[in-house]
Amino acid sequence: MAAVTALRSSCRAAGRLVCIHRVRSCSSIRFIKSKYVCVFDKSALKFSHQQRLFRTSAVSCGQIVQFKLSDIGEGITEVTVKEWYIKEGDTVSQFDSICEVQSDKASVTITSRYDGVIRKLHYSIDDIAFVGKPLVDIEIDASKGVASEEDVVETPPMSHEEHTHQEIKGHKTLATPAVRRLAMENNIKLSEVVGTGKDNRILKEDILNYLAKQTGAILPPSPKAEIAPPQRKAEAVPAAPKDKARKIPVPVSRPIAFAGKDKTEPVTGFQKAMVKTMSAALKIPHFGYSDEIDLTQLVQLREELKPLAEIRGVKLSFMPFFIKAASLGLLQYPILNASLDENCQNVTYKASHNIGVAMDTEQGLIVPNVKNVQVCSVFDIAVELNRLQSLGSAGQLGTSDLTGGTFTLSNIGTIGGTYAKPVILPPEVAIGALGKIQALPRFNSKGEVFKAQIMNVSWSADHRIIDGATMARFSNLWKSYLENPASMLLDLK
Repeated sequence: MAAVTALRSSCRAAGRLVCIHRVRSCSSIRFIKSKYVCVFDKSALKFSHQQRLFRTSAVSCGQIVQFKLSDIGEGITEVTVKEWYIKEGDTVSQFDSICEVQSDKASVTITSRYDGVIRKLHYSIDDIAFVGKPLVDIEIDASKGVASEEDVVETPPMSHEEHTHQEIKGHKTLATPAVRRLAMENNIKLSEVVGTGKDNRILKEDILNYLAKQTGAILPPSPKAEIAPPQRKAEAVPAAPKDKARKIPVPVSRPIAFAGKDKTEPVTGFQKAMVKTMSAALKIPHFGYSDEIDLTQLVQLREELKPLAEIRGVKLSFMPFFIKAASLGLLQYPILNASLDENCQNVTYKASHNIGVAMDTEQGLIVPNVKNVQVCSVFDIAVELNRLQSLGSAGQLGTSDLTGGTFTLSNIGTIGGTYAKPVILPPEVAIGALGKIQALPRFNSKGEVFKAQIMNVSWSADHRIIDGATMARFSNLWKSYLENPASMLLDLK
């Protein structure tokens, strides 16, 4: 006990707490770790028994780990830090949002994989962060059995993104951090759950169903929008007349610089992606084809369906009809829903109709796509478009929303113009640009003049594998569906 008392008092004088882990006999006192060596006067350790060895180790208040930016896929090596959700000194838990970063393809929210205190932010807003480099320093509690420093460095942090992977028993499971947290809270191993999502991704419903089987509980069905029966024409409330006056463009209010110096800015974000994509598109020999579509019947049909869609909480535009008609046309002309390899040796026909829609946002041009249009109804497409437009306006579209497209429509007419020359987005082989809808005079079959709702369409196709006749036939079929929307019912699945 005399040796223990002397050792503790001497270490307190040195300002360091020392814990005694093991005591065994020896002829002298030695310390294992050199950085914690303290020098003692042997006279302070006088006792009647033989001297003993004290094996010691230092315990710090917390372990600082560097949270590194993980690989978020798609070959992305750098991102721009757009927003910090934490600051130095904040306490975070697992799955708490750390920051939002933007690559040249999508915005991704990075979440923490540790419980601890933020000690350092390695980047400021709009700085470029590199994959594999430290993002923040987090002080964690070393007494909770956290992975060693070597493990922390080599294990990439998990990003809050729909393509999160994790190695479990030699195979990969796909699940979002929210699903993983739900599984963790209920002590469920993901390796034991069968995923029903795309590529066997584990969904929230899969966890709940697994939990129900284990406990015998009966889960309520997922809430769905109640389908309201259509009103009879006699009960229909006439819509208020709309102002048909010509809209005058309003200039965007931006400060006008009458004098100053030139300013150079780096090409980042979606603009950088557009540079890369359009440079690749220059290698494609474009073939153009244009036509006009009489949308008079479709305009009337949409006016009848809009109130029903609003009751179900969905804004119904013309775009879902355009997209569904394109998908029906692609079933007849699958070459337009294909891709050509870089060596121009193989054509891959895509099974899914993932039709992209060009959107103009504050961040720049983005082209999210509606997945599996061939199995979607017009209403399903409208619901998905509402979601994509909301996320696009907020700059929160994920990588899965912006990748995997097989065919594209650009509704440039919402801004203005009639004809365009759209540029194909590789590896796709066709794209369509839609002009504005105009009320124009046309002749009917009897030679009488009537008011028609006319829209122009401009197609571009990869002339290496698509000839003009194929593009024209596809356009004619697409046109027939839109000019006679009731005909789509015959081919809807």
